Amino acid sequence: MRLFIELSYDGSPFHGWQRQPESISVQQEIEAQLTQFLGERVPVMGCGRTDTGVHASYFVAHCDWPTDTERAKRYSDWEEAAWKLNGMLPPEIAIHRMVPVHPKAHARFDAIERGYIYRMHQRKDPFLLSQSARIYRKTDFDRMQAACAYLIRKGDFASFCKLGSDQGTTICDVREARMTKINDYEWQFEIRADRFLRNMVRAIVGTLLDVGQGRREPEEMEAILASGLRSEAGKSAPANGLFLSQVTYPESIWSSAEPSVKGSN
Repeated sequence: MRLFIELSYDGSPFHGWQRQPESISVQQEIEAQLTQFLGERVPVMGCGRTDTGVHASYFVAHCDWPTDTERAKRYSDWEEAAWKLNGMLPPEIAIHRMVPVHPKAHARFDAIERGYIYRMHQRKDPFLLSQSARIYRKTDFDRMQAACAYLIRKGDFASFCKLGSDQGTTICDVREARMTKINDYEWQFEIRADRFLRNMVRAIVGTLLDVGQGRREPEEMEAILASGLRSEAGKSAPANGLFLSQVTYPESIWSSAEPSVKGSN
């Protein structure tokens, strides 16, 4: 039985989502506990890959839950299964829901939109160390907001793609890009698109910070995008401020009357 697993995780202690040969990843932890729970290996496929230190306030993975073993049959109550798995997983990973879906539903390839947020703060705060990036220079919020307007388009975002990435295409449809103020010293960049390139959001944030700190003008975003060159954009912002926050799927993949996956900030 194909299941979607809705979860969140603090990426600080992990080397990203994807399984690594000699490092701990979120995928490895979940697969290990599923294997122990069910008594057989159960591979898990994620909706995407997050890099080392990147978080997910909302993430979706799928697995094929066995239906032909006595142990698996005992846990057809998905709420109970999620509760038991949460007790086995490390505290940085939380399963929120397990949902039966269409037998061919795919957590990665069926997603029609994703969203990220990037959190940053402007004064020293020990409680934000691992989940928000510290801004050390004076930064103009309004300049960053003005630069965001140039990102909303369907076009080539190669300038914000990590060099050497095998992306196939660098065309993305960015539907929302904006800055918001959480409070007087915490800001948040929000972006939604049909797809994202490797390191894209962190490269965009680094460039927005250049604008906010006066090293570039907001309208230079147009020329940066037109160049198609990663060297024209700013440095990548630190990983600790980035969260995958939204994954959306078509209604047709759900085998019950469950709502589509929306995510949360």
